[in-house]
Formats: sequence, structure tokens, C-alpha cells
Amino acid sequence: MVGGHTIRSGGQSVLTRSFRKYQGLGNDFILMDGRTTPLPEMGGDPAKELCDRRFGIGGDGLILALPPQQGGDVRMQILNADGSEAEMCGNGIRCFARFLADLDGSASGTQWRVETPAGLMIPRLLEGDQVTVDMGEPFLEPASIPTNLAAGTPLPDGELQVAGISLQVAAVGMGNPHAVVQVDDLESLDFDRLGPALEQHPAFPARTNVHFVQVHAPDQLQVRVWERGAGPTLACGTGACATVVATHLRGACARQATVQLPGGPLQIDWDSTNHIQMAGPAVFVFEGVLPAAGGSDAVEAIDCASLCSDGCIRPEACPSAAAREQAMTFLDRLSLDDMVGLANSSLEERTRRRAGF
Repeated sequence: MVGGHTIRSGGQSVLTRSFRKYQGLGNDFILMDGRTTPLPEMGGDPAKELCDRRFGIGGDGLILALPPQQGGDVRMQILNADGSEAEMCGNGIRCFARFLADLDGSASGTQWRVETPAGLMIPRLLEGDQVTVDMGEPFLEPASIPTNLAAGTPLPDGELQVAGISLQVAAVGMGNPHAVVQVDDLESLDFDRLGPALEQHPAFPARTNVHFVQVHAPDQLQVRVWERGAGPTLACGTGACATVVATHLRGACARQATVQLPGGPLQIDWDSTNHIQMAGPAVFVFEGVLPAAGGSDAVEAIDCASLCSDGCIRPEACPSAAAREQAMTFLDRLSLDDMVGLANSSLEERTRRRAGF
């Protein structure tokens, strides 16, 4: 289980935090499981600290799996790299589904009803590393996005002054706000100046995700992403959905399109029920264990495989894949008599430690 895990350091029990890292088209997330066991108190600003690419694990966000509150199967909480909470994340929910599948041993075709601040989302496993998600219906009323752009037919769309440049901006809500700007040439775009300026434009009171789109064909879009709270990222799933909606309503693309992002393609289908289906990859990167806030740094120096070999009764539950493999290989080489002897010696050693000998 990924969540709280207890090992020993210097004769004391130390609670650690297990995590897994996943990425969807290079949009990467740290995931932790708190469905059945409360996550240990992390202190400080955990998302900012863990997502720091120099002093932390590194990631675009921290995602927590939590017990459901509204009749779903599980609840998802997303924290951006700056510590702010996101209502929804398309790449994040695909990674979330893959995370649940890996922990629970779920097969292709499995789906979950995931509670999010943006509503109930339903990801479903496909073959390989692919996950499809019913992202629900887009929001096109200004108050539901939210935006101060005037309501239009069929979506909020207006001219804004951004960093001294006039931009035609469309607004779409996917449970989180998106600004979509169609351009002729992405390569000549002053992305690093316009992205953050539009993210914080007064027309978007809750700030906004920003997407610049170049249309290559009715079913082929190329997009660059500036994410609210994260800055430039390689992909944004909700943004790809919002971009297809805005570009279609402007008459420039079909309802079904491939959105080419810096990290790779997403398949978007705004279907006849007004729901948006998004399909793309979610890939496991690595797993690890962090000491809990206030825990001893000595935890990091412990050889978990050695500990397991010296008496852990459940090496298969160890949060480290490498330690699990080493421990299980060690145990597989032992005869039944050897295992009984190991258990007895381990019990004696633990008894001596507890007695202070």
C-alpha cells in the first residue's frame, strides 16, 4: 500500500510516506494513497516542497487518493506545484487511474467514479498505457468558468490587452478556467511573456490556464500550454479539451481532433451527448519513501532489503520495489528449516531490543 509505512531506526518506530510518480505526456505528478489509512502529517507546504525539481522529488503537482464523500469510488485532490489547489487536471486524472490500477491490480476495462472539485469524472483503463476519461460537459457561461469576458454566442470571446498586445481570447470551463488564443505561428509567439500575463489577467478572477493553438487541419491542432500555478508544461488534458471546444465553436476545427502538445498527442472527442472524451497515456516513473515531518534522517540510510531479510514478516508489503525483490529473492533461496531458524533468531533479537539489552 502507498501511504503511511512504519520502519525502525535506532530502535524507534518512524512513520514514513510512500509515493509513486507518474507522467502523462511529460506532465508529471507525485501520487499518495490515503484511501484506507490517513496520510501522515507532512507539515509546511508539501506540494511546493515535494514538487521542487532541485530540492524535492520534482513534479507539476501532488495528487492524493482519499476516501469518497459523495457516493463515488474515490476522491482525488490535486495540489499545484505552487501549493494552490486545482479543481481538475486531465493528465492528472489519467495518472490517478493508472496509480489506482497498479495498487489494486486492476485490469483493462476497469473504471472508477472519481470525485473532484469539478464534479464526478470517470476514467477507464484501455490496453497498454492508455486511459480514457469522460470529462463531462464544458462550461460556457462566464460565471461558471469564471471570467469577466462578456457572454457570447456561443462562448465568451473578446479582445484583451495582454502585455501590450491585443489578443482575441476565448474562455472555456472544464471545471477549471481556460483561455484559448488561436495564432498563425506558434514558433514566433512570445510565449514566456504572454503566458503568465494572460494567466493573471483581470478578465479571469481565479486566474486561468492559457493555451495558444495553431490549426494545421480540421482534425489536427498544435498547442502550447501555460498552466495556472505551474507555468509552462508539456501537456494539459483539460486544456486540450477546452481548446477543441473553443476552436470548434469558432468554426476552425472538427469536434473530434488530435491535439499535439509538446509532450505528445491527446485524442479529444466532443461527442453527441455534449460530453468530452479524452484518451492518452499514463506511465509509471518510479516509487519511493520519504521520512515523515520531524522523522530522523537516519531512516534514509536504512537498507530496507536487509531489514526485510532479517525478519520482516511481510516483505511483499514493502513500499520499495527493489527492496521487495531483494527480500523475496533472499527468502526463496531458504529451506523451510532455514526460515524457521531465521524467524527464531529474529524474534530473539527483537525481544532483546525491546528489553533494552
